Amino acid sequence: MTAASLPAPPAEAVVTQGLRKVFHGGTVAVERLDLTIHRGEVFGLLGPNGSGKTTTIRMLCGLLTPTAGRASVVGHDVATEPELIRAKIGYMSQRYGLYDDLTVYENLRFYATVYGLHGRARDQRIAQHMDSIGISARRAQLAGTLSGGWKQRLALACATVHEPAMLFLDEPTAGVDPAARRDFWKSIYDLAHGGTTILVTTHYMDEAERCQRLAFLSRGHLIGLGTVQEILAHFNQPTIEDVFIELQHRDEGAVA
Repeated sequence: MTAASLPAPPAEAVVTQGLRKVFHGGTVAVERLDLTIHRGEVFGLLGPNGSGKTTTIRMLCGLLTPTAGRASVVGHDVATEPELIRAKIGYMSQRYGLYDDLTVYENLRFYATVYGLHGRARDQRIAQHMDSIGISARRAQLAGTLSGGWKQRLALACATVHEPAMLFLDEPTAGVDPAARRDFWKSIYDLAHGGTTILVTTHYMDEAERCQRLAFLSRGHLIGLGTVQEILAHFNQPTIEDVFIELQHRDEGAVA
């Protein structure tokens, strides 16, 4: 097959149709989720704790099988092709997942090997990637001695060393100082400009406003979707923070 005859990558990075997840005991975590995320988009998934964000991400990563509905990620079905999805995505959470007793370079080498990179191609990719993320000067430093901001930068590098088509970020900057968060988001947009699709959850509303589009979940339901201005108009609120607080109060009242 020639390059000209290869199928074009899907225009949409994520498509869900009626996606539903029910856990044992009857708890409905996600209910009839219809969502489309464009390739190369920086997309925010927001909502109070327990709204279904993490469950949605785990289904899209091929880690949880949906109870009903369908979803595709980077052109692959989450129910039938989860391994193909996991090979083409990166994932980063607020939980520290690096190896403290390995250096910056050794952490990157480990993750690159896990993702199937070997030999000269791996070494070249790591060198180029450390430069692009801005951690080359710390390549010999033990990960455990890095500050919070540098650890997050290294974690981002490890999650993207294999050049994934899509990157999932689950509250990646929790506990990181404002300057480090600003640098982190610069790296996010550099990745997006290179064609990587980004899905991010955050409780920092200034970060939410940096997303090109937002989806708000409440008790497993999608209740708002659009740009920042469209979301503000939909909920008739002055700021995204006010939208979030209103939803949190609504959910807490429903539980009570």
